[in-house]
Amino acid sequence: MITIGLIGKTNVGKSTFFSAATLIDVPIANRPFVTIEPNVGIAYVKKKCVHVEFGVKCNPKNSICIEDYRFIPVKLVDVAGLIPGAHEGRGLGNKFLDDLRKADVLIHVIDASGSTNEEGIPVAPGSRDPEEDISFIEKEIEEWFYSIISKDWQKFARTVDLSNKDPIDELLSKLSGLSINKYHIIETLRETKLENLKLMQWSEEDLRNFARKLREVSKPIVIAANKADIPESRNFIEKLKRKYNYVIPTSAEAELALRRASKAGIIEYIPGEKDFKILKELNPKQKEALDYIKKNVLEIYGNTGVQEALNTAVFSALSMIVVYPVEDEKKLTDHNGNILPDAILIKKGSSPKDLASVIHSELAKGFLFAINVKKKVRVGEEYQLQDGDVIKIVSSTARP
Repeated sequence: MITIGLIGKTNVGKSTFFSAATLIDVPIANRPFVTIEPNVGIAYVKKKCVHVEFGVKCNPKNSICIEDYRFIPVKLVDVAGLIPGAHEGRGLGNKFLDDLRKADVLIHVIDASGSTNEEGIPVAPGSRDPEEDISFIEKEIEEWFYSIISKDWQKFARTVDLSNKDPIDELLSKLSGLSINKYHIIETLRETKLENLKLMQWSEEDLRNFARKLREVSKPIVIAANKADIPESRNFIEKLKRKYNYVIPTSAEAELALRRASKAGIIEYIPGEKDFKILKELNPKQKEALDYIKKNVLEIYGNTGVQEALNTAVFSALSMIVVYPVEDEKKLTDHNGNILPDAILIKKGSSPKDLASVIHSELAKGFLFAINVKKKVRVGEEYQLQDGDVIKIVSSTARP
């Protein structure tokens, strides 16, 4: 399962974002260090379900289908807020950075209204440029990467160079605790132009460039510009969008309120949508809250940003697609007769054999070919899977 790490300085709304995304109750308060232990829950990314194209009703097993949308689970880890100097043990220190080791992608929740200082203490809206928070958080993570990479570097580099070992494999072993794969190492070496340089020849600057690029490649960051309903946020958000790849205007409080109202049967609301339907008569307080969300969030940004941030992290930053494996290509079922039971998240550019590996290693071992169900054609392992493909794997080795 894909793991998304939720990062940010203290007191910016990470716990609210986490609750909105998972509906797990965690302590929420307007004060620093509310989160002491990392909260881990299940959130979902959202795609139009392929059952719509076939005109059938699906029976999801590894996911959920709501109003023609397939919600696919991902792990969400919310760690305690960082403050400057965390990599040196300041505040609650390296422990929180360590909690991010297994994350595949990061969502950085910032206070886009500029109403908390670097320590997470409330100040007047607009008092702090949120870009300063982005810079210091990225610096903390990069310093953490650098501390791991540079530890005993001279001894490590000399051993690798003199023994003629594969530097990629050795770097992979050294960095295994960061959930780094071989692709990350190769891509980082290429981007930093270090692929043909002996490790002992790397300068201090080379090491820092490698650490910075490795973080970008292995743990891309999506910025959830939280508190977007506060007027001071708008100019900050536009400024950030011009500089950073993934900036999502967000109101975690609005999303949490909508999901709780939906759970209580007060409204009908699908996460990530631009509107909701009122199902019951509202009391004045409920009406005021929902009117505020509609006017200050949904009508301005089109959604609350929470679902969009999750989707952007998985589908854009990680370049994942959704593929539906079936055993019976005519009935679109598994061996138990469930229609389109599984929605699999897989890297864009993957092959049917890669999909077979995700389902079960035995299927991949005996892989023969696959059937593209939409096009009704046989495809080999050279075929690149497309988003929304429905695929039958044909293997000489039966899945246990």
